[in-house]
Amino acid sequence: MTEELAGTSAVPTSGYGRVFAVREFRYVFVAHLFSLLGVVVSEIALTVLVYGLTGSPLLSALTFALGMLPYLVGGTLFAGIADRFPARRVLVVCDLICAGCAALMALPLTPVAALLALRCVIAVVSPVFNGTRMATLADVLGDGDLFVLGRSLLRIVSQSAVLVGFGVGGILLTVVPPRGALVITLCTFLLSALLLRCGTRRRPARDSGTGALMRYSLAGARQILAHRRIRALLLLLWAPPMFVVAPEALAAPYADEIGVGTAGVGLLMCAMPVGTVAGELYAGSALSPAARGRIALPLAATMLLPLLAYAFVPGLIWAPVVLVLAGAGFAYTLGLDRWFVDSVPEELRGRAMTVHTAGLMTIQGVGMALAGLAAEFFAVSTVVAGAGVVGTVVCLLLVAEVRRTAGAGPSDSVSDSAEASGPKGETGLTTI
Repeated sequence: MTEELAGTSAVPTSGYGRVFAVREFRYVFVAHLFSLLGVVVSEIALTVLVYGLTGSPLLSALTFALGMLPYLVGGTLFAGIADRFPARRVLVVCDLICAGCAALMALPLTPVAALLALRCVIAVVSPVFNGTRMATLADVLGDGDLFVLGRSLLRIVSQSAVLVGFGVGGILLTVVPPRGALVITLCTFLLSALLLRCGTRRRPARDSGTGALMRYSLAGARQILAHRRIRALLLLLWAPPMFVVAPEALAAPYADEIGVGTAGVGLLMCAMPVGTVAGELYAGSALSPAARGRIALPLAATMLLPLLAYAFVPGLIWAPVVLVLAGAGFAYTLGLDRWFVDSVPEELRGRAMTVHTAGLMTIQGVGMALAGLAAEFFAVSTVVAGAGVVGTVVCLLLVAEVRRTAGAGPSDSVSDSAEASGPKGETGLTTI
């Protein structure tokens, strides 16, 4: 890594261009593009395929839900994989498992129950893959500002997929049948595995803890959540997404409330990702690391305030403006990402990143469900404005806790509990 980073002296000293000067990151980035393409195409193709086989809107919607619900299982019971085994091996094997699932889905005789089960398998593998990749970024780019920018770029790509991915997938399905699209998914996962295998370095496992994998994973989660600083940062990374999903989850009923058509739903759904991408691009390219750190907590504390405008039932002109402003607040994560990786001990990094990923997906699912439940009893505009009020109060409390724990890095309490979880062997395991 030192040699790679030393070769970046010819690139700008700020902005995203620096991370692309690191050869290994370029492979990780392109692999992410292929993997993300595979996920988006498989979600659309499976939804269409299941609906075509069953004619059931419920089962078709369940296909989407199964892409989120099993994250908690994979992120808690199997988080230890990210630390116990060499990162490159974990990433490649996860891609190969997803490729195998896509291959089975593409078979003409695969029944609907098996399609849904295979979708669950991919969802269980995803947090392990994403957590391991996040931890690997710290190895590839270092745990300083380059890591923050690299992590931001992967998020920007994911948000951009929300804007264009489903449209591209829909066009694709006019050319090929759903099972044919799943063959394309198979190829994208295989390409991702090949890029990661050939383009990333062999690194030993971070921690060769003994004992059953699930016990090891749960012990790591307990160690992470027991550390006051890490817990505060995790909760602040999770809380805004939990509340800010309310207007997206309720876009269709809100469009009905203000009397606009389906085109209005699309505009409401796209507005927040646009704000998120714009905010992160600006913060990553125009602000220094110190400036990103200074704005992190103020942004986290105030990013949900624009949702209060829903109390005035904004129309199709002002509602997207409100959502763009709320989405731009996600630039706070660039500052928190740096603090988070600095606070987590090296031997817990893979599990911490996996728990973070699983918690983020799960908490958004909970937020969507709660918003939908509240909308059964109150107007959508009231629910969204209420989410802004309650969310802001929660974020202010968490910001205060993060301030109180400032300066607390990987403490002895984490190290001691890690030692208590079981003996460790040598970390120089065989790598692929």
